[in-house]
Amino acid sequence: MNTEANGGVFLFQGDSLVVNDETPDTGVADGLPREIVHQAFKDTDYFEIPTVDATGIIRGAVLGKDEPLPTGWRAVPVRQWLSLISAGTTVDGAGPAGRMLRAYHIAQWQQDSLFCGSCGTKNIDAPDELARLCPACGRREYPRISPAVITIIMNDDGRALLAHNKKFAEGVYSLVAGFNEAGESLEATVAREIREEVGLEVKDIKYITSQPWPFPNSLMLGFTARYAGGEIRPDGIEIEDAKWFTRDDLPKLPGTGSVSRYLINGWLSNSL
Repeated sequence: MNTEANGGVFLFQGDSLVVNDETPDTGVADGLPREIVHQAFKDTDYFEIPTVDATGIIRGAVLGKDEPLPTGWRAVPVRQWLSLISAGTTVDGAGPAGRMLRAYHIAQWQQDSLFCGSCGTKNIDAPDELARLCPACGRREYPRISPAVITIIMNDDGRALLAHNKKFAEGVYSLVAGFNEAGESLEATVAREIREEVGLEVKDIKYITSQPWPFPNSLMLGFTARYAGGEIRPDGIEIEDAKWFTRDDLPKLPGTGSVSRYLINGWLSNSL
């Protein structure tokens, strides 16, 4: 591992951030000191990428999924850390979680882009930009970003539709979401996903905010929409249940730090 550069290192294993027991929760967003990482994982190389504004460097490292951790180290899901360090901040990636999210996104992309998608040759890092370069055919591959929409649906009775996805923890309800398809506008994606997943028609679709969401490589685009018709019919594939909720009778909600919670909080405060 290169120990000449300054700055912390984000250490990942699968979908988790690896930290030692001495790291305070509030210090996670800064990464771990390089010397501590080097002492515990001597053979682990880290990558260096520029910040989005190119004014700094972010460092990350990836451990094997089955690699045992030394005593005093633990792996905690990135989503859990995100909820902790993003509380009270915006969701646009410019807050304290932005560096970690960028490092996590690139770490996954690097693992998924080891070989050229055209000829199968092992890729190398491009010397002049954040890209993978095939030394045989010259193909370049850039970090994958998949746009997805997430929408809070409101009706004329002051209620919002919240849904329970099969992947959610028991009792947690959030918003309808889905990926944008080729040849489709974001507004059309909102209407289609809501129709497919809960059987409703919507109108007055309005963009609110976006959030980098590298689980695994999304850009979440948050919208509001008004109920226009139909009866709630969960698709049974992704959505197990969906209901209209009032502000004073809510289920368990997603954690802070997510655009879904940002939209829900906006509805609760009548600011949307």
